[in-house]
Amino acid sequence: MSKIHVLPEDKEIEAKPGETLLQAAIRTGIPLTSFCGGIARCSTCRVKVLQGLNNCSPPTADEQAIASIMRFDPQVRLACQTVATGEVKLRPLVLESEDVDLDSLFIMGVEPCAIGIEKHIFIMFSDIKGFTSYSENLMPYDVIYALNLYFKRVGPVIAGHGGRIDSYMGDGFLALFENEDPTAGAVQAVTAGLEIIAEVQRLRPELENLYQKSFEIRVGLHYGQVVAGKLGSPGNKKLTVIGDAVNLASRIEAANKQVGSNFLISEDTYNLVKEKVQTNRIVHLNIPGKTGEYSLYEIVGLIK
Repeated sequence: MSKIHVLPEDKEIEAKPGETLLQAAIRTGIPLTSFCGGIARCSTCRVKVLQGLNNCSPPTADEQAIASIMRFDPQVRLACQTVATGEVKLRPLVLESEDVDLDSLFIMGVEPCAIGIEKHIFIMFSDIKGFTSYSENLMPYDVIYALNLYFKRVGPVIAGHGGRIDSYMGDGFLALFENEDPTAGAVQAVTAGLEIIAEVQRLRPELENLYQKSFEIRVGLHYGQVVAGKLGSPGNKKLTVIGDAVNLASRIEAANKQVGSNFLISEDTYNLVKEKVQTNRIVHLNIPGKTGEYSLYEIVGLIK
C-alpha cells in the first residue's frame, strides 16, 4: 500500500494498489470534493501534491485535457485520475463548504446522483419579437398582464408535448424536452415550437383589442449534451441545465433576428427530424461566441 499524507486534516491514509487518490480518500472518510462523481468531468477534486510528485501516476488523457483548459501547475493533479505508487503529501484545493443533499436530488425522473448528471436533451429558447417597442407605451401592470396571457397559452403546449419550462427570462423562456428515443423527442420539440407560434397568432386579436397592437415570437431549438442538476444557494436550489449546448440554443434563437425568421433549429436537431419537417431555407452563419460556421434550418411545418 502507498501512504498518503493529507492536509489540512494532517491525516495519513493508505491507498490500495491501483486505487486513485479520490477513492482512497472516500474509503477512509477524508472529505474531498468531486462534483462530477470522479469521472474527470470537472476540476473540483484537484489537489496540490506537496511532496512525492514522482510517486504519482502520469496524467491520463482526460486529466491532461482538463489541466490544459484550467492551466494547472504541474503540482496540481486530479485526485480521481491519480494513483499513488509511493509516499505522497497533498492538500485539496477545493473545499466543499456545505452538505450536498443527495437523497432529495432527482433530475427529471433520474435516480439520485452526485450533484448532477450528463445527458442529451432538447433545449428550446423563445422570446417575443420586438417586445421592447411593444411594451414601451404600456403601463407596467399591463405588460405583466400581456405576458401572463402569453405564458398561459404556451405553457400547456410545451407540457402537452412532453416538455417543461425550466425558467422565464422577462419576455422569454427556456424549455426542455427529453425522450429515450431522440427522434421521437425531436418531433415532440419541433411540434411544440410550431404550435406555440400558432398559439401566439391566435392570441393576436385579443392583444390588438386590448392594446391596439400585438406581437410575434421567435424560437430556437438545439439537441446537445448538458449537465442537469441543482443550482442555487443552500435551501433555494432548483433543477436546471448548463453547458455549451444551452448557450448554442440561445444563440440559435437570437439568430432569428438576423435571418428574419421565426423558428430555427440546429443541424443536430434537423438530422433527427429531416424526414418529417418542412423547411423554408438553410442558412449558414457564424454564431457569436462560437468558432466556425453553423448550418441552421428554418422550420415552417410538419410533413403530413
